Amino acid sequence: MAGIEHIKVDHDEAGMRLDRWFKQHYPGLGFGALQKLLRSGQIRVDGGRVKADTRVEPGQMIRIPPMNVDPKKSGPIPGRDLKHSPDGELLSRMLLHEDERVFVLNKPAGLAVQGGSGVVRHIDKMLEAWTNKKGEKPRLVHRLDRDTSGVLVIARSRRAAQSLTEAFRHRTTKKTYWSLVKGVPRQREDKISTWLVKEQTPDGDRMRIAKHGEADADHAVSFYRVVDTAAHTLAWLEMEPYTGRTHQLRVHAHHIGHPIIGDPKYFDDDPNWEFPGGIQKRLHLHARHIDVPHPDGGRLKVTAPLPPHMVQSWNLLGFDADREDLDKE
Repeated sequence: MAGIEHIKVDHDEAGMRLDRWFKQHYPGLGFGALQKLLRSGQIRVDGGRVKADTRVEPGQMIRIPPMNVDPKKSGPIPGRDLKHSPDGELLSRMLLHEDERVFVLNKPAGLAVQGGSGVVRHIDKMLEAWTNKKGEKPRLVHRLDRDTSGVLVIARSRRAAQSLTEAFRHRTTKKTYWSLVKGVPRQREDKISTWLVKEQTPDGDRMRIAKHGEADADHAVSFYRVVDTAAHTLAWLEMEPYTGRTHQLRVHAHHIGHPIIGDPKYFDDDPNWEFPGGIQKRLHLHARHIDVPHPDGGRLKVTAPLPPHMVQSWNLLGFDADREDLDKE
């Protein structure tokens, strides 16, 4: 049994309830035992008596009395090198940016971000391979559709997750997507504003355009710009979602009569339209760039390379992705 210890509250634990702090550091300590230690004054913060719901702040010192409970072990799970597990290695290949607060991945098309019906492997589960020494697993702060590739921001700590979640909620982020769509919009750039509602179908959830005031409908706003075209058959669009509704860009592209190539849910079969040869029937929607406030200040800007099936299409159509990026610098 160890003697009295004093542990300093970490920066990423700011605002955490004391009972949650103990659950993270001493998971074997039951709530009843914690309450007893608090009532008797054996656990203190900066020398003062506290309650279970007291919120701690960085730099405060927590007095830990002798307890028959081991602290949470640091480092990887014994017998497993998580960094070199299959999941850890796959995440490393996706990594575009890393700092003390944030990971940014280039999610491949076809890999789900979260679990669901019939989903065996997904990013959220894989992130267990990057659990830190304090036992914190990196946290998702936004989503991408399973078939959409590109930039995915991951918070490395609770504090970073709070900051990034607020940024997405208050729309201080700028997300830019690239898509390949059927036909060429008449307007070279435009705003799309609709109401969307979710429907259950045999093929899973599907969004449809709704009327203003319809039950459970959400307002959705997107912007697009035509970057390049292949005759009058296909167009490369740069798209920006102002709101973040499910399948928003996919539904909006369909709504203006130019569905995204390879979209299994929203691309209607047209007997008078021939699918271009040499282009794979996979969703051509890619989260190309993100500009987000960094938890430590300033802004984080990251660009994701196109997935292989879109590189193939861009090469076939003569689209120059590098030129477009240079034009925007």
